[in-house]
Amino acid sequence: MKKVLLVEDDLVLQKLINEYLEEYNYLCSAFSNPTDALESFKENPDDFTIAILDLGLPNMDGFDLFKKLKEIKDIPIIISTARDDIGNKIYGFELGTDDYLSKPYEPRELVLRIEATLKKYNKSDSLKIHELSIDINESRVFLSGIEIEFTKIEKEIFLLFINNLNKIISREDIVNQTSLKDDTKNRTVDMHVSNIRYKIDDDSKEPRYIKAIWGIGYKFFYDN
Repeated sequence: MKKVLLVEDDLVLQKLINEYLEEYNYLCSAFSNPTDALESFKENPDDFTIAILDLGLPNMDGFDLFKKLKEIKDIPIIISTARDDIGNKIYGFELGTDDYLSKPYEPRELVLRIEATLKKYNKSDSLKIHELSIDINESRVFLSGIEIEFTKIEKEIFLLFINNLNKIISREDIVNQTSLKDDTKNRTVDMHVSNIRYKIDDDSKEPRYIKAIWGIGYKFFYDN
């Protein structure tokens, strides 16, 4: 059964969503306090399939919670909020939200949005980019049929790129979303990216995969 992390401080709406999702075979773990939700997610991030977040929460803004969850795991997230102004929507999509649902809405619409989001995430368990083959489920990468031996940090950075194809990833994001954040002596992002380039046979002067974005970071481009 798919498990939903629901963070909603309107207890009436929370109960309604919880009961409705259960009718569609979703196990819902609901919180009104974002700090409690974050602690639960930290303990068992792999237990959750998707998160539904309100923005107007006590003690912590929903956007801040969004970023903290993404730092732990790249889980699909749908924003469910009464903030329907274009500024908040744009900011939400810039952060990487998978969908933005303005209140009020019918619970059935939320179920449809969840199904559409999960279908997008589960579209394929493998990816082919030129000579690279990526087994997403097993986190294995092959170059012309030969498996690449990445270090732990190299693999984390590579998979971060794969999960954000054609998006600019800053050096700060790379540090914060990989084990580099815990290694105060070894945060040389460019060195790790250079090693990845070497292993996937990518030329920094004429890149096929990883393009440096001057002053910001990198983008792994995918034109298939």
